[in-house]
Order: sequence, then C-alpha cells, then structure tokens
Amino acid sequence: MGANLTVILNLIGAMLLGLLVGYERSYHGRAAGMRTYALVCMGSAALTVIVAFPAYWYGGHAALATNPDPTRVIQGIVTGVGFLGAGVILHDGFSTRGLTTAASVWVSSVIGILMGVGFYLSAFVAALLSVFCMTWLTKIEGWLPSRQVLSAVLQFRHGFEPREDILRRLALRRGYEIAKSSISIKFEGGKPEWHFVATALGKHSEAKITELAAELSAFDGIESFHLSHLRN
Repeated sequence: MGANLTVILNLIGAMLLGLLVGYERSYHGRAAGMRTYALVCMGSAALTVIVAFPAYWYGGHAALATNPDPTRVIQGIVTGVGFLGAGVILHDGFSTRGLTTAASVWVSSVIGILMGVGFYLSAFVAALLSVFCMTWLTKIEGWLPSRQVLSAVLQFRHGFEPREDILRRLALRRGYEIAKSSISIKFEGGKPEWHFVATALGKHSEAKITELAAELSAFDGIESFHLSHLRN
C-alpha cells in the first residue's frame, strides 16, 4: 500500500504539472494542449516511479524469475506504442490533429505495464485519471481564458498585389492578430496565394469564422479562400 500510495501521489502531481505546462500551450492555441501534456507527463512519471520499487514487482516474487529485466520489456513497449500513436496524428497545413488520441494510446500502455508489474491500484487510478483528462479537461479548457487560432489560405485574383500591413490591420479590426513568421506565399499562374495563422486577441472577442467567410466572399481581390480552426 505504501508503494502504491507513492505511485498514486506521483501520478496526481505529474498530471497537475502537465496541466500547468499544457495550459500555456493551450492558451496560445498550439496543437498540443492541456490533455496531451497531462497524459504524457503522468505516463512518464508512472514509468519512472515504478523503477524505484523493484522488490514489489510481480507481487514481491521478481527474484524467482530467471534473470528478470522488466525495464527492457518496458522500453520495448513504450517504443512500439510510440510508433503506433504516431500513426493517428494527422497534419493538414498548419493544423495538427490526433495528439490527444496518440497520448491516450501511449498512456494506456503505461496502465498495462503498471498492471503487469503488480501495481493494480496504481493502474486503476491511472485509468481514472486518464478518463478524467480526456473527458472533463475539455470543459475546463472551455472555462479558462484562451485564444482561438485560425489557419487561413487566401488566393488572390490575377494581377492583384496584396499588402501585409493592410492584411494585418484588417485582421486586427476583426479581433485577430496574424502570428509572426507564419506567412508563406505561393505564386502560380499570376495568382498570389497566402498562407498564415491568425490568433484571436481575446476569448469571444473575435469575429466568427462564418462572418469572416462572408466578408472574404465579398472582397473583390480574393478569388478563393480556406479557413479552418486549429485544434488537436
């Protein structure tokens, strides 16, 4: 019970620290937010802390096994599941999706490792904390101050010359700030195409994506556009 209590306290502490780090990323609209950081931090803590209690592995009978080396097994599991989690991450322009799913896949392997070495109560608590991260943290993120982030692709008409300073002023009037160094320009067939990321100045103070689409549709210099929310 003492060892399990130590592991549980480490899991809770790691989750809280992961939330703290993840909130900073979430506030700035990055792809990896509070849930992703909490899951990864908690799983890493679990893998680290169980190494401190080898005498309790396998119900205290690890010495009965022939040349036991569970750490090599753990290393192989974590590496293999890491590649599995990478398969669910999708990149679409500036948008990255599937990070929380990948982290949850990875942390599920940690829960299995905890069960395998005999930390049954710790594994149960880790599962509950993981469910908490993936279900309730979305609501908590909605209550906390944050800024919406948009990915924008604007294709201008032939012969039109867009200006960055004007584009930034127009974005500010609608509650957005174009992220520094996020603008990339493509020129093909005499038509300039701009890609950039815009961050809202404050929560609920920015124009809705439907309102922006309506304005862009009426703008003579724009031939086509694509707007999407950045989220994990």
